[in-house]
Amino acid sequence: MRDQGQAPAAVRARGEIDLDTAPSLRRALTAALETHREVVLDLSEVTFMDCAGLDAIVQARDQADRCGGRLVLRGAGRRVVRLLKLTGLNRRLTVGP
Repeated sequence: MRDQGQAPAAVRARGEIDLDTAPSLRRALTAALETHREVVLDLSEVTFMDCAGLDAIVQARDQADRCGGRLVLRGAGRRVVRLLKLTGLNRRLTVGP
């Protein structure tokens, strides 16, 4: 059950988000979205992301949308921002500083 009055949950990703690590990111985002209305994904320490990482984020965004929640990306580095722009996901996702 969600507590609508809670502060946003924070999920911090580190290192490479790829086929090997994306499932753990997906699980962390899913768990946070089950208990919080808003989840902030801190990408400031991500050095690489591939399509598996993007998929985990898109699935979390879809989950948030279905539940009336919100997923916000923060601290994305130049490489991650470029990837989001190349895929057009920067228009679907909320990306903060």
